[in-house]
Amino acid sequence: MTAGPKRVAGRPASLPAQQATADPLQSYCPDLDQWPGSWAYEPRDIPSGLRMVECFKPFLRELLALSMSRKTLHRHRDNIWVLGGEIIRQLQMDCGRRRRPIEQIVLNLIDDDGGPLLSHGQSEVEQRSFDATCRKLFRFLTNHRNSRNPNAHGSTAATNRLRH
Repeated sequence: MTAGPKRVAGRPASLPAQQATADPLQSYCPDLDQWPGSWAYEPRDIPSGLRMVECFKPFLRELLALSMSRKTLHRHRDNIWVLGGEIIRQLQMDCGRRRRPIEQIVLNLIDDDGGPLLSHGQSEVEQRSFDATCRKLFRFLTNHRNSRNPNAHGSTAATNRLRH
């Protein structure tokens, strides 16, 4: 009879290997699952927030793959969270947008110039930082979209953009 893996207090010996494969996004954004609730004005905002998180995850993973400082990564993460709040605010003002795909809503609010004007009176420095993140997200989403659809002829985001 052969012995199986050693167990310590009911845990398999392979636990360290499982921890090594843990999702780095969880360390980068430990509260990511709570973002939809933090953006919500009312319960009907939660589904849009959940779809937005799914839209943002590939971009957040891409940021982690780049050689950025921890401070820069956190700044981009925080700006993405702010963008989510701004998008939910836009959905509150125009309920008709809720029927559109979330990626289209995001692309209608950001472009090569940046993102929407922040609604809470942030400083010019904060707006520039936010715009830099939005430009990076815009390039990521349009490149990702074009790589999925090689017949796409540019983005319509610039023409559909609603800047407030």
